[in-house]
Order: sequence, then C-alpha cells, then structure tokens
Amino acid sequence: SAGGIWTDIYDFPKASTRGNIIYIIMFPLSITLACTCGIRDVRIPGNEKWAYFEFFASIFWIGVYSFILVDWVTTIGLTLGIPIYVLGLTLLAGGTSVPDLLSSVVVAKAGKGDMAVSSSIGSNIFDVTVGLPVPWLLFNLVMDCPVVVGADNLVISIAILLCMVLFVIGAIVASGWAMDFKLGATMMLLYVVFLAQDISRIYIKGNVSC
Repeated sequence: SAGGIWTDIYDFPKASTRGNIIYIIMFPLSITLACTCGIRDVRIPGNEKWAYFEFFASIFWIGVYSFILVDWVTTIGLTLGIPIYVLGLTLLAGGTSVPDLLSSVVVAKAGKGDMAVSSSIGSNIFDVTVGLPVPWLLFNLVMDCPVVVGADNLVISIAILLCMVLFVIGAIVASGWAMDFKLGATMMLLYVVFLAQDISRIYIKGNVSC
C-alpha cells in the first residue's frame, strides 16, 4: 500500500496552480528518494529492518545532491559573473543548511528546543572536524600530495567568529533563554552583519574572482 512519500507522489494534480508547479519542480527529487529511501515506511511495525538500507541510501543521495549543487552554483557564478566566494558564503551555505533547518524546526515544534539548538551547532562541528578532514585525508592517500587551502586573514576571521559566538550567547541570555521572535530577529541581524563584513573585507582586499 502507498504511504509516506508515495502518498505525495500519487497526489497529482494538486488543487492549486502553485501546488502543481512545486510538484513538478520537486518531482526529480521525490521520485529518486521514493525509489530508494521510500521503499518501506520504517515507522510501520515490521519494516524496521529497512532502516539501515534507507539510512545509507539517504547519505548517498545527500552526496549526489551536494555534488550537483556545487557544480550548478559554480556554473551560475561563471555565467553571471558572480564571485565563487560570494556564492559559497551565501547561496551554497544556505542551501546545504536546509536539512539542518528542517530537522531543527520539527524538534522545536515538538517542544525540544535544546535538541534544535544542539543539532544546528553539532552539524557545524561535524562539518569542520569530519566533513572537511576526511575528504582531505582520502585525497592525500590516493593522490599522495597535500591539499592546499587558501587561508588569507585567518586570524581575523577566527577573531570575528569568536565575537559572533559571544554575541549569540549574549542574545540568548538577554532573551531569558527563550527562543522568541526577538531572538530570531537578532540572530538574522547578526548573520547579515557577518555576511556584510566578510564580503566587504574580500572586496576591499581585491581578492575577488569568478
């Protein structure tokens, strides 16, 4: 019987034009996930054994989508003349954080605010300590040469990030450890300020290229 993602795939056409447009745009993603991760709904008793397969299938598709995302963003940047650095700091960073955003929203609505915050922080720590070093290590082992990473103004960048952490902690304390609208607006403002100063420093230094 149909269930989970298959229910959404079978539900076409939608009641509104907007719904049909979203369905068509999302169909390539939906059908690939449905044919792998959606073979069995592991929430149904008796399908628990499919959890491992669907877990690794999900990781596989995240890798494929990430590769395509980076390739397309690079092509867009070269076509429109937008520096890769700017796209990476804005569009790419935001796009790759969507899964973390959705999971945090789900657990926050369930009343588990601590888990929502821990998820967003833990994912970034995982990116820095595992997501970057492991590919670098594999590249070193296979190619037998080091990975050269540009690190201009690294000290300044780290200092700014530490200041941002302090501002974030201060904002949380000032809100009484409650995630309300004011705290969300403050976080968004801090993000805009960070983007503005980081991009400005690159342009001022004249280190911008496509």
